[in-house]
Amino acid sequence: MSRVDELIGQIHELEDVLMDELKAKEKEFFYHIKNRKVRFEQEVIEEGRAKMVSSIKYLSELPILTIITIPFIWMMIIPALIADIFVTIYQAICFPIYKIPKVKRSDYVVLDRYNLFYLDKVEKINCLYCEYFNGVIGYVREIAARTEQFWCPIKHSRPLKDTHSRYNRFFDFGDYTKYREEIEKRRSDFEDVDNINPKDI
Repeated sequence: MSRVDELIGQIHELEDVLMDELKAKEKEFFYHIKNRKVRFEQEVIEEGRAKMVSSIKYLSELPILTIITIPFIWMMIIPALIADIFVTIYQAICFPIYKIPKVKRSDYVVLDRYNLFYLDKVEKINCLYCEYFNGVIGYVREIAARTEQFWCPIKHSRPLKDTHSRYNRFFDFGDYTKYREEIEKRRSDFEDVDNINPKDI
């Protein structure tokens, strides 16, 4: 096992610890998840709603320049929707041909925060927008990552600030010997995909 593989393993171990800590938050904030739905205790819901800010007050406290940017933010929903639709069509057609496991959209596009009881209507809309947009980005990224592994699984010459889930399976930059010897094996190396959780990405 290389030093890089060891470091990746340590990162995954730390991510597991982080997930345990996040689960502990469920108890701290008095909710539990049942059938993929969040359930808060009634007492907490009542207390949260009592502290809720009205939509008018929320908007009135925003700087005027922030309000001016709102149309520019919402214009971005168009390319997000287009990407969502076309990338879904792309993987539906191409991944079976490439023998690449399909990416499960619901693992990335998770719409739950907009239902939080302590948010006003404007905040709910904002949350719905952000969780959809960022979910689509994660979904598209994973489809692109699996595509890249199939067509060009080669690392870059310099370290990247952030890498996708498949990057550690790529060939080192300049390693032409392994590339030629193992390209067919690497481009079909998706045995771990069934065990992939979004938190590992």
